[in-house]
Amino acid sequence: MATAAFEEIAETFDFLDDWEDRYRHVIELGKAMPPLDDSFKVPALKVQGCASQVWLRPMIEGGRFDFRGDSDAMIVRGLIAVLHALYSGVPLADVGRIDAAAELGRLGLNDHLSSQRSNGLRAMVQRIREEAARSKHQPDLGSWWSRD
Repeated sequence: MATAAFEEIAETFDFLDDWEDRYRHVIELGKAMPPLDDSFKVPALKVQGCASQVWLRPMIEGGRFDFRGDSDAMIVRGLIAVLHALYSGVPLADVGRIDAAAELGRLGLNDHLSSQRSNGLRAMVQRIREEAARSKHQPDLGSWWSRD
């Protein structure tokens, strides 16, 4: 049930020979991601449970989920980009049905991230699921929003 963007990342991972190259690719994905404006780096949007500082700002439009995110750590910015590829544009009703552990497992991330990074990745997935579930009962939010 992965998006085309996530499938592209998975194909690139299959092509890359070693984990050093894969880490570099994740970091490059993070560098390519637009930064989150500092005005949205607020406690309400901060993800708890991450070793690094992480902010996720959801957007719901046309019944589909999207978000922007940022982190003070480059590898984590890359992980945010991977999650964006997995969840962006997915119908709200389907966000909770995505088996993130299995999809991310296809990339081998479970075996190659530190326990702190893995915990942070799980916290980001949980936050995305919570935001999508909360938003199912709201009208389209149209533009970026926050709960503060």
